Order: sequence, then C-alpha cells, then structure tokens
Amino acid sequence: MAKHGKKYREASKRYDKQTPYPAPEALELVKTLAPANFDETVEAVFNLGIDPKKADQLVRGTVSLPHGTGKDVRVAVFASADKEKEATEAGAAVVGGKELVEKIQAGGDIDFDVAIATPDMMAEVGKLGRVLGPRGLMPNPKAGTVTQDVGKAVAEFKAGRIEYRNDRYGNVHVPVGKVSFGVDQLAANLATVSAEVLRAKPAASKGRYLKRMSVSSTMGPGVKVDVGHLEEFAQSVS
Repeated sequence: MAKHGKKYREASKRYDKQTPYPAPEALELVKTLAPANFDETVEAVFNLGIDPKKADQLVRGTVSLPHGTGKDVRVAVFASADKEKEATEAGAAVVGGKELVEKIQAGGDIDFDVAIATPDMMAEVGKLGRVLGPRGLMPNPKAGTVTQDVGKAVAEFKAGRIEYRNDRYGNVHVPVGKVSFGVDQLAANLATVSAEVLRAKPAASKGRYLKRMSVSSTMGPGVKVDVGHLEEFAQSVS
C-alpha cells in the first residue's frame, strides 16, 4: 500500500471520503485540499462499465477543453518536407520526417506530449510502436492525430484539445485544468469532458455505463462525484 505524506493525510481528514459530492462542490474541495507548493493538475477519473479486453467496448477519442489544460503542450509532428513549415508555424515543438523517426529509434529524447503524423508518414512512424505506444503517444486516426491538416491539429492540441482512452481496468483519466483555475473554469472543463465520455458509450456496453467518478489534484486525495446528476450537470454548464 502506498504511503502518503503528512499534508495528504491531513487533507484526507477534512472531508467525508465516502460521500459523493455535486461536481462543483467536489472541485471546490479539490482546490482547498491540494497540498503541494506548485500548481497541481486537477484530474477526473471515470470508472466505466465496459470490458477493456473487448475491442468493441473501448472508449477513446479527443475533446477540446474550453479553458485549456493550463499546461504548455509540446507537440511533435512527423511529416514530409512540404508539411514541416505548416507544422512549425502552428507551434509544433518537434518537426521532422524519416530522420526524426530514426533519431527516436536510436534512443533520442522524447520531449513532447502529443505526436501527430500525416497519413503518408505512418509506415515510418509505425516502427516506433514499441517506443511511443506504452507512453500513449502513438498517432491514431481515431484520436485525430493522423491527419493531413497538421497546422489545425497542432493549434487545437496546444489550445486545449486532449486525448482520452480507457486503461486496462476500464477507467478513463482526464486532466481538467489546474488548481489555480477558478471553480467555474474547472466546472466548464469537467462538464465538457463528462458530456464527451457519456457520448462515447460503446453500443456493446451493457448494464450501468458510468459506475463511479472522482476528482483530485496531483498530490491530493480523491473526492467522489455524484454521478446521478452528472448528465444534467454536463448539459447545464457546458
């Protein structure tokens, strides 16, 4: 069992860990319980009633947060020479073609948060599956990271577009901002994400889809969210 620091333990005593709170109240609690001296990320975790082992029940996609993530997103673009200028002008931090693939294969630094590729580059980028895949960085058409319109994709990801996908336990972890954000900003981001996750319910998923949900800061304890009114919350705030 993981051991938590003194600040975490003290924060855990300041609220009822078993009570599901309305989303805005839960976010307010997260802000007040954040123990670190840096601007922590606020994350939402959705526990879904899906079978992650079945391909037709996977939950994956992208969503644009109205207030962004609060993070300076570094984007890498794998593209041929005629697209490199477009990617650079849009704000990509790393741009290249076959030589970039070879550099990463040789052990080069992966100093980016999102990877985008043009369709014609995927034969080369596919060679990086074992490197980028485990880090969740492999470009994928379903996530909008394999596209010919690299300039638009780069701009969107830098502005707050994020990728989400379930883990092997059926959970979806999504950042919804920073502790320094106002509750209204966090609520709008969370409402947008919630609406998207609810919309993405696989047709093959049977029974209760959204089982549980919680929000927390990077170093703080998790606060349960009342999922019974989540759809209403998503519609009213977003």
